[in-house]
Amino acid sequence: MKTTQKIFLATVTFAVIFIFLFSNAAHAQAKKPWVIPDKYKAMKNPTKAGDAAAVANGKELWAKHCKSCHGSKGLGDGPKAASLKTPAGDFSTAAFQGQADGAIYYETAIGRDEMPGFEKKIPNQKDIWDLVTFMRTLKK
Repeated sequence: MKTTQKIFLATVTFAVIFIFLFSNAAHAQAKKPWVIPDKYKAMKNPTKAGDAAAVANGKELWAKHCKSCHGSKGLGDGPKAASLKTPAGDFSTAAFQGQADGAIYYETAIGRDEMPGFEKKIPNQKDIWDLVTFMRTLKK
């Protein structure tokens, strides 16, 4: 085998191994649970569940800030989702819906990694609570 062929084969092998390891690392990150501070775990949503005005406001905020990654129904299938290193998540699942409202507030306001925090873009806490209230409507 010629030296050029050996170098090419070694490069391709290295690239395949790198891609495999990188995709596994991204998948592992997606499974990494959120660490929610106790302060947020204890927070209660001041908005009454199903409040029509809150749901409508949350839906508007969702369309502006969340839909591009999480999709219109929160299934993680928005147009930007494919370009993310980690899955955008399915908010209709029992696992997501089983979280405390304060945990969802934290994930939305503070964020992590590719999930941006929205406490600066949405500075009104009531608006973030309205988003949480809207997200509750996404369950199966």
